[in-house]
Amino acid sequence: MDGDGSFRTNFVREPARLSQHPALVLNADYRPLSYYPLSLWSWQEAIKAVFLDRVDIVAQYDDYVHSPTTQIRIPSVVVLRDYIKPQKRVAFTRFNLFLRDEFSCQYCGARGELTFDHVVPRAKGGVTSWENVVAACSKCNLKKGARSLRRSGLSLRKPPRQPGAEELRNRGRKFPPGHLHDSWIDFLYWDAELEA
Repeated sequence: MDGDGSFRTNFVREPARLSQHPALVLNADYRPLSYYPLSLWSWQEAIKAVFLDRVDIVAQYDDYVHSPTTQIRIPSVVVLRDYIKPQKRVAFTRFNLFLRDEFSCQYCGARGELTFDHVVPRAKGGVTSWENVVAACSKCNLKKGARSLRRSGLSLRKPPRQPGAEELRNRGRKFPPGHLHDSWIDFLYWDAELEA
């Protein structure tokens, strides 16, 4: 294979069908790099990592990709050869805030279209921090406005706080993607019933 472009050209036979073969990426300890979003690579990335000796194949799809000289089963689960140390610090992002609050309004519990709200309004000196920002539905956010909780008549379901990295990883396990290939289940532990 003479370069990355040739690699992709040789292996792309039926792109529409093959694009539906993502590979679950596990750390060297056989745990997913992340649960939400689930750590997935395209089949192209997985095969490239195999050729570069960065991963080992744990499970495969029944389908193959072909080059003029090679036939390879598409990996469905790969494990990194080198361990990537998980981050201990959790970035303060909208996504992580929603994940901490389990994608539900912290005032009424509604799910769906969420925004975020400053518990102590910025107009009254409230800061944008883990301890002062919560997920809120539009209705509750509008009802609260720039008032205090007491004046708005709303109350928090739980006090906001900075989550730990492991806590967020575990919380992400509650939100599996719409499609889970059978070969991934043993590595995800989502409500998996153990055999006696």
